[in-house]
Amino acid sequence: MKPKQCNDEDPNFRCSCVDCPAVCPNLPDVDEAGSCHVGVLPCISFASIFTYSVLLFSLVLAIGGHVAWRKHAQRRNERLHLLHGVEASDDEDEGDLVRNPAMYDRPQKHYRVNTWCDKAFSKLGHFCATYPGITIFSSLVLVIVLSVGWVKFDVEKEPARLWVSPTSDAAIEKAYFDENFGPFYRVNKAFLVNDTGGPVLSYDTLEWWSSLETEVRQLTGAGFGTKFSDVCFKPTGSACVVQSPTIYYDGTKDWEDHFQDCAEGPVMCRPDFGQPIEPNMILGGYTGIQNVTKAPAMTVTWVVSNHLEGSTEVAHAMDWEHSLRDRLLLAQKEAEKRGLRLSFSTEISLEQELNKSTNSDAMIVVISYLVMFMYASLALGSTSISFTELIKNPALGLVRSKFTLGFVGILIVLMSITSSIGLFSWCGIKATLIIAEVIPFIVLAVGVDNIFLIVHEFERVNLSHPDAMVEERISKALGRMGPSILFSGITETVSFALGAFVGMPAVRNFAIYAAGAVFINAVLQMTLFISILSYNQIRIEDNRADCFPCVQIKAARVHLGSGNGHNGPHAYDVPEESLLQQFIRKYYAPALLGRKVKVLVVTVFVGLLASGIALIPYVKLGLDQRVALPDDSYLIDYFNDMYSYLDTGPPVYFVAKDVNATQRIYQQDMCSRFSTCEQLSLTNILEQERKRPEVSYIASPTASWIDDFFQWLNPEFDACCQAGSGHTCFENRDPAWNVTLYGMPEGDEFVHYVQKWLVSPTTEDCPLAGQAAYGQAVVVDAEKHSVRASHFRTMHKPLRSQDDFIKAYLAARRIANDISESTGMEVFPYSVFYVFFDQYANIVNLTATLLGSAVAIIFAVSTVLLGSVLTALVVTVTVVMTVIDIIGAMAVFDVSLNAVSLVNLIICVGISVEFCAHIARAFMFPSGSVMERARNRFRGRDARAWTALVNVGGSVFSGITVTKLLGVFVLAFTRSKIFEIYYFRVWLALVVFAATHALIFLPVALSLAGGEGYVDPESEGGLVEDLASRRYRALVPDDASDSDEYDE
Repeated sequence: MKPKQCNDEDPNFRCSCVDCPAVCPNLPDVDEAGSCHVGVLPCISFASIFTYSVLLFSLVLAIGGHVAWRKHAQRRNERLHLLHGVEASDDEDEGDLVRNPAMYDRPQKHYRVNTWCDKAFSKLGHFCATYPGITIFSSLVLVIVLSVGWVKFDVEKEPARLWVSPTSDAAIEKAYFDENFGPFYRVNKAFLVNDTGGPVLSYDTLEWWSSLETEVRQLTGAGFGTKFSDVCFKPTGSACVVQSPTIYYDGTKDWEDHFQDCAEGPVMCRPDFGQPIEPNMILGGYTGIQNVTKAPAMTVTWVVSNHLEGSTEVAHAMDWEHSLRDRLLLAQKEAEKRGLRLSFSTEISLEQELNKSTNSDAMIVVISYLVMFMYASLALGSTSISFTELIKNPALGLVRSKFTLGFVGILIVLMSITSSIGLFSWCGIKATLIIAEVIPFIVLAVGVDNIFLIVHEFERVNLSHPDAMVEERISKALGRMGPSILFSGITETVSFALGAFVGMPAVRNFAIYAAGAVFINAVLQMTLFISILSYNQIRIEDNRADCFPCVQIKAARVHLGSGNGHNGPHAYDVPEESLLQQFIRKYYAPALLGRKVKVLVVTVFVGLLASGIALIPYVKLGLDQRVALPDDSYLIDYFNDMYSYLDTGPPVYFVAKDVNATQRIYQQDMCSRFSTCEQLSLTNILEQERKRPEVSYIASPTASWIDDFFQWLNPEFDACCQAGSGHTCFENRDPAWNVTLYGMPEGDEFVHYVQKWLVSPTTEDCPLAGQAAYGQAVVVDAEKHSVRASHFRTMHKPLRSQDDFIKAYLAARRIANDISESTGMEVFPYSVFYVFFDQYANIVNLTATLLGSAVAIIFAVSTVLLGSVLTALVVTVTVVMTVIDIIGAMAVFDVSLNAVSLVNLIICVGISVEFCAHIARAFMFPSGSVMERARNRFRGRDARAWTALVNVGGSVFSGITVTKLLGVFVLAFTRSKIFEIYYFRVWLALVVFAATHALIFLPVALSLAGGEGYVDPESEGGLVEDLASRRYRALVPDDASDSDEYDE
């Protein structure tokens, strides 16, 4: 007979892919995401740098050409002057002695939306100041009613329910896997390491560890008295699954030879539960099979059966795991005495340590809030009293202090938080640890900002309208600041609320709670706080002490104006501008709006934008577990050892869902060891993927139940399928068992034999029996005579970083999709860690969608409330630039993109608007009294940009920037890495970039491309308002330099 090739066309002679590579399919190459590079740079980085370089080069050429042309024109003009003897006219230096030229550029048009908002907030302020008792009582009743929802308050701590949407593929697939095959085992693992580099194994160490394992088996839980044997995983009977090097240990001092033999032939040293243990499952760090006894690390795994959450079985398992944790903590000290280091993790460890991390940071968070509170109280008081006055009459400090206002502001923040939590707890939305840690900071930061703006504007009104009633002054202040607070409040609320459309509970619940808290805070500030402000002003005008209003400070009356007979805050009672306001008006604003400085500012900030875009590809994905733990957690060493010494990857199961394996067509779609198996069958594809672990992240052969089952039926293996009387099952079957599959069972016969196989114990004579390896891998529907579900097990290669875990998950998802397309079967991958990494499958798209939607809403709200598309576009671009720079900083500061940082990026969008909104509105609706003080050379948009900086620039800096900086700096002292990395670093970048963009770039951008302004209703009130504004200008005199020409 002529010899046949292994890939012969005749199925009777063709070999399987496992034995004949020529039969194996050729899989298409895999293009990794982000593989586009220009040299060493990602394409997006190269494009950003190249574009900015071209623009910068063009700018240099333009400036050079302009300078050369000006020099040429200057020389030509000089020659003409010499030729004609022209003298400059004295009239050229004459300015308008009556009115500032900038006043001719004051807006003349009214914007209906703003006018309506102004009137509405003026009426609101007047009502709250006229009826403060009713307002305060109503506000407190509302807060109490909403806070009643705390009775249903609950915190979600289960990671799987926090970070995975219940409707996501991973969650649905996990539920399917748990329902059909049972929840994945509870893994309790320990590493014993010799950090000196020497071998961890020795006779003394093995003896000690053997006795420790005996103790572990006898441990009893404190709650239920549970033993390991009560909860352990028992695949073949009464034997518990423990994977340990002691399986290879024969108990003699000459243990090395036997240990080496077992490592080279694990089948000969099977443990009681019957499954061979490969050496890389129990040893780590060795260089080859011949050096296993010199391994620097060993690992031991106690496998506990898992059950549905909340069951009594899980409670018993946790009971025993508490005892195991306590015993291993003692064993760490014992190992240290032997010159070794023990690290471990139990199934209950991670959640416990994460909760401990949160508790340890509570004090840092509280201190952060206290610092912002103290600053706010002191800074608010400085707006109404100068240092000179305080020295002359210290009693004034007791009266004009605003400690009560600062305290009330903090109370309003707490009330808005408790109201939001109560409201959404009523709705059944669980809180998360992120909510507890982050929302108070957000609301406090935003709340303090608004307090500064309201109080500062009220002080200006006190200065310009000293004889008006308190109610009227508050009405004017809120009429001017209310629309600005509305602008920032709406954009922040909507930005946060966008997260409610995300399926991930941690993000969705945070977004809902944050949006509610910010909205309620804004409402309370414009009602409750206004009423308190009116009471506070009445107290001040009656010279009563702050915090103790019943005490009247008579010494505070002894100052200028005490005998004028009026109760109001007379102009000469009010201090001049603060040093910060003077600095902005005299130096900063004029310098910033110079033409040369404008060019420099635009160049620098566009460069920052280009840098941020170039750094985006370098932002990593993932959340390292070690970062989320306290610095002193025992789990940190465990994760370090796992990444260093665990030489096996986690198991991965490819689940065939609703595939009836009793039919031949599906058998061929699944198998790989028979000649008629489809070339692109499930197991053939997995085998080929195993050969390219660099892209598939699969490193071990597939445990194929269908192939092993058919091999078990082979009558040549007379120790396997027994029909009784010494005969094998398929001994005389017609058609006979053969490699073409056509002699294999189908239908009811298949169900009969597969059920028999699944309960057959694995023995040395018949290792193909299914009980140990596949007892839980196949779900047989006896009633329908079909296979409802089955899985094919393989192993990932060792995964040593978050990036490896993410890529392994994405690779498994790709492989499952390829299998489904090739076979038509519904196949999905499952591994115990997939549910935590599912978020990274679309987190980049999710981030882009959320941020893009927030930006679009900011643009829409800005257009409506500011009345200008151009100004709205400038504000939106500024916010986008800020967020991109923050993302670039994440790459520099090694902050990965995950659900936590996604929440922070949503925060960044909202807070960035907070920085920009007030300046943009002050630009669109400039204060007439402030605008009249613009330098002669400022006209049009420049004059309005100068006015905006002078009017609210100080409040933005002292009320927003400094407040947030103080709060953020306290977080630098946290013990938790997750707070340091994901909160301190990101929020520091937020404050720095948002402040610089709002106070430097935004005024310049508005002066270059801002829209046409509108009349400010509070500045245009006829003769009375004109006289009041003139009084304001007279009372805050310009320095002589104010009228000088500022050199460019």
